[in-house]
Amino acid sequence: MTKDVVVEHGESSKAPLVGPVASGVGRAVSVADVFLRFLAIIGTIASAIAMGTTNETLPFFTQFIQFEAKYSDLPSFTFFVAANAVVCTYLVLSIPLSIVHIIRPSARYSRLILVFFDAAMLTLLTAGASAAAAIVYLAHKGNVRANWFAICQQFDSFCERISGSLIGSFAAMVLLIMLIFLSAFALARRH
Repeated sequence: MTKDVVVEHGESSKAPLVGPVASGVGRAVSVADVFLRFLAIIGTIASAIAMGTTNETLPFFTQFIQFEAKYSDLPSFTFFVAANAVVCTYLVLSIPLSIVHIIRPSARYSRLILVFFDAAMLTLLTAGASAAAAIVYLAHKGNVRANWFAICQQFDSFCERISGSLIGSFAAMVLLIMLIFLSAFALARRH
C-alpha cells in the first residue's frame, strides 16, 4: 500500500530527493572518500618512513672522529614520525567505515564520527608537520642571533630527506581537509 502525495497548483513538494540521482551522488562522494583516504595513507606512511630512516655520518679528520645526524636526535622529528604513524593507522582503520558509506550512502552517524576523527587527525598531523618544518627551516637557514649554524651545507643528504618527508605530510593534510569537506557536503545533503 503506497501513499500518494497530492500537490496542488502553486505548491511545491517537500519530499526529499530520492532515487538513482541522490544515491548516485552519495556513492560518488563515498568512493571519492575512500580514494582520498588511500592517497593520505600513502602520504603519511611515506613521510614517516622517509623521516624515520634518515641519518648521515660525516668523517671529521679521521675515521675515528665522526659527526652523525639522525632524526631521533631531535624530539620534533620524533614527534613528526609518531604523528604520521598514528594518522596513517587511523586512516587504515577508517577504510572499512568509508566502504560502508559506499554501500549505504545515507548513513549519517558514522559519517559524523569520521568528520570528528578526521578533524582530530588533521590537528595532530598539522602539529607534527609544523614542528618538523620549524627544525627543517633552522637546518637550512640557521639562526645567527642564537648561534645556531645551518647544517645543510655539511649534511646535504640528511636535509634533502627531511625536507622531502614534509611534502608527503603536507599533502596528507590537504587530503584530510578535502575529506572533511566531502563528509560535510554529504551530511548537508541529508537535511
